[in-house]
Amino acid sequence: MPGLSPVSDPALERPEPPAGAKSAGQAPTRRIYLDYAASTPCDPAVADLMRRIAVHEFANPSSSHTAGQRAAQYVETAREQVAAAINALPEEIVFTSGATESNNLAILGVAAAAEKRGDSRRRIVTLGIEHPSVLGPCRHLSKRGYHLAIAPVHSDGTVDLAALEATIGDDTLLLSIQTANNEIGTIQPLAAAARLAHDHGALVHSDATQALGKIPFDVEILGLDFASFSAHKCYGPKGVGGLWVCGGPTRAPIVPLLFGGGHEHSLRPGTSNTPAITGFGEAVRLASERLPEDARRIATLRNDFETLIQDRIKHTTLNGALDNRLPGFSSLTFKDIDADALVARLPDLHISAASACHSGTPEPSPVLRAIGRSKEQAHASLRIAVGRSTTRAELHYASRRIAEAVCRLQELGA
Repeated sequence: MPGLSPVSDPALERPEPPAGAKSAGQAPTRRIYLDYAASTPCDPAVADLMRRIAVHEFANPSSSHTAGQRAAQYVETAREQVAAAINALPEEIVFTSGATESNNLAILGVAAAAEKRGDSRRRIVTLGIEHPSVLGPCRHLSKRGYHLAIAPVHSDGTVDLAALEATIGDDTLLLSIQTANNEIGTIQPLAAAARLAHDHGALVHSDATQALGKIPFDVEILGLDFASFSAHKCYGPKGVGGLWVCGGPTRAPIVPLLFGGGHEHSLRPGTSNTPAITGFGEAVRLASERLPEDARRIATLRNDFETLIQDRIKHTTLNGALDNRLPGFSSLTFKDIDADALVARLPDLHISAASACHSGTPEPSPVLRAIGRSKEQAHASLRIAVGRSTTRAELHYASRRIAEAVCRLQELGA
């Protein structure tokens, strides 16, 4: 794919400005995107396929005529592609509008099903570093009489398994634990956590949004009951995702939150978005094929970038489990600066001071606070996420620009 650089690229030793830069030290004519944790660009092959489906296979896939049957086949092909990527059965995949809906459907749907069958379990266990779309429905249940238990994490963001075991009891209905964190990239010991929950008869849900297409993800090996995904985190379109339901929706202890049709095994009614679902399936297929190569190359770029930053900026702290994190994620804390002010000084770089889901709030990152960072440190932290099209030259330029801006802010006392 255009823009990819081999790992042996000597650019690390001979820094160059990114394509379009006028000269060293000057801003490039195009901005550099380093926020792949928030969203990834849609793969051109995926976008082409979606356009073709939208224009030529526009029929309602629930219609019984030939055109509708053709559209339905595209949906089922996508279902097979997503299932194959996670070692699941096609009938276990439920398409949704994205991981936020999937997380809500799993957590609230499991609780509603338990109430319907008269289950007395009323404990929900999760982590304080979870995505807001997990913490939100969990807190909503706590207002309805459920006991919400937040299991602690170590300073690298990994769940404390001993504390988790003590937190889970026979009254636990559900454990919701992310596969990998969306801010610091830490990968959780998911299989071990799932075993602890299952030992007490609890169900296990994982927000696997950041993991799909980036690291191996096998639902059978992990021993999960539910897993949530979004297409736009793995080079697919926005507005579409999925929920994996072990055994399929008709056999699982979950009920729908919406009503109005028999779509998606009656668990998620509404006319299927055939172009987006098709794009989701194709994006997952391509990401799975490329995963070993992409993961190796992206992790190398990330590591080289962190070395450059630490060489150029004294007292830089790296956040997260450095030996067990997503390939492209880098969370950096600088001394005596404000990250929002830093981002504002770098209009040529697309970077984030925190997760996009926490942007716009004056509160410090709950993820960084949970792993022991002070409010000041949390406000002085930057998230860089490298992706498929990132080049070494771009990272050299970015590291230089960040270092210049950090030094200037430190001089100003900001």
